[in-house]
Amino acid sequence: SCLQTRLSIWGWGVLGLVLFLVTFGPFAIFYFAFYILCFVGGGFVVTLLFGKSNSEKYLEQCEHSFLPCTSVGIPKCIEEMKREARPIKIDRRLTGANIIDEPLQQIIQFSLRDYVQYWYYTLSDDESFLLEIRQALQYALVQFSARSKEIDWQPYFTTRLVDDFGTHLRVFRKAQQRIAEKGDQMKDHQAEELVDTFFEVEVEMEKEVCRDLVCTSPKDEEGFLRDLCEVLLYILLPPGDFQNKIMRYFVREILSRGILLPLINQLSDPDYINQYVIWMIHDSNCNYEAFMNIIKLSDNIGELEAVKDKASEELQYLRSLDTARDDINTIKNQINSLLYVIKVCDSRIQRLQSGKEIDTVKLAANFGKLCTVPLDHILVDNVALQFFMDYMQQTGGQAHLFFWMTVEGYRVTAQQQLEVLQSRQKDGKHQTNQTKGLLRAAAFGIYEQYLSEKASPRVNIDDNLVAKLAETLNHEDPTPEIFDDIQRKVYELMLRDERFYPSFKQNVLYVRMLAELDMLKDPSFRGSDDGEGESFNGSPTSSINLSLDDLSNVPSDETVQLHAYISDTGVCNDHGKTYALYAITVHRRSPNGEETWKTYRRYSDFHDFHMRITEQFENLANILKLPGKKTFNNMDREFLEKRKKDLNAYLQLLLNPEMMKASPALAHYVYDFLENKAYSKGKGDFARKMDTFVNPLRNSMRNVSNAVKSLPDSLAEGMTKMSDNMGKMSERLGQDIKQSFFKVPPLIQKTYSDPDHCRVAAPIDDNVDDNIPLRVMLLLMDEVFDLKERNQWLRRNIKNLLQQLIRATYGDTINRKIVDHVDWMTSPEQVADAVKRFRDAFWPNGILAETVPRRDKAIRMRTRVAGKTKLLEVMPDELKHIIGAETTRKGILRVFEMFQHTQLNKRMVYVFLERFLETLFPQNKFHELFNKLHSRSKQMQKYKQRLHSTQAPSLQK
Repeated sequence: SCLQTRLSIWGWGVLGLVLFLVTFGPFAIFYFAFYILCFVGGGFVVTLLFGKSNSEKYLEQCEHSFLPCTSVGIPKCIEEMKREARPIKIDRRLTGANIIDEPLQQIIQFSLRDYVQYWYYTLSDDESFLLEIRQALQYALVQFSARSKEIDWQPYFTTRLVDDFGTHLRVFRKAQQRIAEKGDQMKDHQAEELVDTFFEVEVEMEKEVCRDLVCTSPKDEEGFLRDLCEVLLYILLPPGDFQNKIMRYFVREILSRGILLPLINQLSDPDYINQYVIWMIHDSNCNYEAFMNIIKLSDNIGELEAVKDKASEELQYLRSLDTARDDINTIKNQINSLLYVIKVCDSRIQRLQSGKEIDTVKLAANFGKLCTVPLDHILVDNVALQFFMDYMQQTGGQAHLFFWMTVEGYRVTAQQQLEVLQSRQKDGKHQTNQTKGLLRAAAFGIYEQYLSEKASPRVNIDDNLVAKLAETLNHEDPTPEIFDDIQRKVYELMLRDERFYPSFKQNVLYVRMLAELDMLKDPSFRGSDDGEGESFNGSPTSSINLSLDDLSNVPSDETVQLHAYISDTGVCNDHGKTYALYAITVHRRSPNGEETWKTYRRYSDFHDFHMRITEQFENLANILKLPGKKTFNNMDREFLEKRKKDLNAYLQLLLNPEMMKASPALAHYVYDFLENKAYSKGKGDFARKMDTFVNPLRNSMRNVSNAVKSLPDSLAEGMTKMSDNMGKMSERLGQDIKQSFFKVPPLIQKTYSDPDHCRVAAPIDDNVDDNIPLRVMLLLMDEVFDLKERNQWLRRNIKNLLQQLIRATYGDTINRKIVDHVDWMTSPEQVADAVKRFRDAFWPNGILAETVPRRDKAIRMRTRVAGKTKLLEVMPDELKHIIGAETTRKGILRVFEMFQHTQLNKRMVYVFLERFLETLFPQNKFHELFNKLHSRSKQMQKYKQRLHSTQAPSLQK
């Protein structure tokens, strides 16, 4: 039934649809749908219009019934905006000094123009925002200037700055030592490993902060500068301006990314530092010997390849010149020199690539036949004495050496005191027993400390001599010669006893002493100008540079023949100075082979050499006659040829075999003069005093005595009393030396940490910390030349010499002069000059400087070589005589190498910046702030983990 019902429904429906289509047609269905849509749309429109009219009537009724009156602020704001903007008056005074304010205003103007205006004017023409930024910057500069005027900058420049540089150098030195201990494991990535090790040592030394992220990550560096600038703006800006985030962010970005970041990048660039070093010492002429030493010591293949390429380029140019020119001999000499440089570079590159590095000290120690330095020379040479002192300490014979040195000090003291007494007696003054009492006390002190039964350690000497000395001390007045007999016996004991001087000559300390005296030479570079004969045959005698005066020990089993003649003469013009130069061709024949080379000497070199040998060998003064000087027309060709002939005759007479046999020690001087290197002229007065220095007490007493004799009577008496007190120093001398080597542990151990793992800011000692230049010089010498690793006698010796030098140069007003110099550095004139240099560097001729393209690697490498050469040649010979040639060379090269790493340079710049802000804002706890800013350091986190792991077991116990 259901099925029938459904069929009937579908049937009627189909029937109705058919009838509809037949009646109205096939398009009727579309018309029907359109009529329905129009009906619905019309109803919706009617409803909307009716609702809108009713809603407006209702809202009008509500407005008049419930809402308050409309505010007049908006119309007033619109009216104010339509008015013309009133000009903002800005006070252009910043620091109170017009010479500073003018360039500062220009910097502000240039900064806004190049960092803000170029994009701001595309958005708006209203300049009020720019004026607000300018006013905020000026307000910050005014506050900064006011703060800087309240600060005493003398401690910052003389103490904190030096301490920070010394700490930076100490960290670098410790990092180098750790890398050296690892050997060749990190050779391929030595630079990266050095940077990582540097910051590892930094966190161990600083303990609270490490700057590795700021110095190695550009992103973290920008974040650090943004945070720092925001803190500075918080301090310097008014609260209202600081709360304006838009302006604050603009100023922050200008300071951090527009000014500070480019400045720090430039100051940290090794190439910029190298160029600055060369510019600072541009007055110094390039030294051939220093240049070749740098090449031979270089461990950077890039440097060697850059020098080799430049030498090859110059060589091609010289070979392309016309060979018919008059200066053909000069061109040949230059070609030979360039060939030698190329040969040395190739040899050095091959050695570095193969990993077969030669240690000259170890090489010389393994082969016998070293140059012999007499004991009497060792005892009067600062550098040699410290090595002999170390050896005597190892063998237990230090008491003999200390006794000899103490007696030397006593003799000088006694002689000076007695001279003062005699001068006073001649002037009719009464003699007092005070001086004799002091001398007697000093003599008894020496006896008790070294010769009595209670002495520990005791000098083992003939008991009869000791008893005779005791008898003399008890019944006679002490004299300067009272210890001479025993001192002579002690000297003979040190000289003859196999435990002392004979064994010292076989010890590695002796070889190191020769290296410090510059008497060892790299054996791999001996040959002619064109590189021939460059080899090492196993005999260390060919590697020895005999440069110490009065050394006459020539190996008897070698017969060396020297022939030399002047082959050419030329005139050189160097920095406006014109002088003649003589090319000497030298031929050396020995059982090991033959060598030929050329060297170049001036007439002044001949004159200095002649003075030296005639001073050492008096009999030569009557035999050798050097051609005389000529003041005018001494560059004429005829005169030069005549002098060349006379100098050739001088050389032939000097090299006569009979002359050499008559004075065997003369060969060392001749060979040093004819060697292919820059001639080192004789020592000046200051150097001679250094070399003959036995004890700083000698020069001090001599100066006191001379000063007393030249003073009026009223002042002489006071100076004499001070001189009398110097006698007590003789008694303390031996004790000071003894304490330097016999360090007795205190009853209560101190809690301070190892000085090598601490900052260098601790005072050096009581009487040094008040002397600003002495403190600075001693601190820098400690860190540059690693003097704390040497014995304390040398350090005390250097301190006394520096004190004498400073007093002789500046007197007692040196601290006042330094304070005045700091005041001059911070004066308006100097600050204005610095601001102008900054302006001209960033905006030359008022235009923003473009980023300087990075120079070619070869040019940068050659600049490195030039910088090292300049630094090495500017070091005075007196410094080498005090601390040793090898130590001086290593120290200078260490400082130069420290500046060749951008990350390490950035660390030093940031340390200086942090100390500057801590000094400028002492009340704002910048130290804690910097610790927080650097708290994300990876090295710091590793250090805390290691510290926690080491402390955990002890806490558990």
